[in-house]
Parts: sequence; C-alpha cells; structure tokens
Amino acid sequence: MTDYDLKDFTPYLLNMAAETSSLGFQRSYKEKYGMLRTEWRVIFHLGQYGPMHAKEVCARARIHKTKVSRAVAALERKRLLTREEVSADRRHEKLSLTRAGRAVFDDLVQEARRFDAALVAGFTQEEQAILKNCLIKIAGL
Repeated sequence: MTDYDLKDFTPYLLNMAAETSSLGFQRSYKEKYGMLRTEWRVIFHLGQYGPMHAKEVCARARIHKTKVSRAVAALERKRLLTREEVSADRRHEKLSLTRAGRAVFDDLVQEARRFDAALVAGFTQEEQAILKNCLIKIAGL
C-alpha cells in the first residue's frame, strides 16, 4: 500500500474530467447524428477553420491520421463533407463541409455552448476563467 492517492495526480484528474465530460457531450452528437468522437472533432475543425487537408486536421486536433481517415470516410458516406483532389498534388485532398455538414456544425456549436454552460454552472465566473486558463496552458494552446 502507498499513501499516494490518484486524486493527487494531475494527469489522472485531467483524464477523468475529460472522459466524464466527453461522454456527457457524446449524447449530443451520437444520438442525434450517429457520429463517433473523431467524426465530430473533424466536423468542428472544418466548421471553425474552413476547408483543409486531412493532415491539417490531424495536426490541429492532435488525432492520428488513421482515425481521421476513418472519420472522413464516415462523414463522406453521411454526406456531411466532400473531398476535392488538389491538382498540384494528387495525394492530398481538400476536405470541406457540405451544406448539410455546415448545418450539423451550426447545431452542434449551439449544443456545445449549452453543454459547456451546464458543465461549469457550479463554478463562479472567476473559477470558470481560472479553469479555462489553466487547461489552455496545460494543453499548450
């Protein structure tokens, strides 16, 4: 036995908080749109930053290329994004949201705002600001 409690280990706490909040938000995109976590993250990046290559999505979202590739294929099947071959380099494709994809993005942004507000409702404004600033520092954003 040890006197070290996992609740004293910041990475453990961050992981538990991330998993708990992520599973809570999952209801918003999984039940309504049948999406997996990586799919909504791809939608969010394309919605926020506009058309980009899958490699850019990987870098911005910090997701492995295999997962992004699967998510892109699923979103294309759902007609939420399109791929456009880049004439200068046929190995790369520019990903863009379709009109339906943009509507899903807009809906999920509103849902994310509601979810986030509910998640931090028990914190004061000052605590919310401190929490966000600390998480941004830890994430290196």
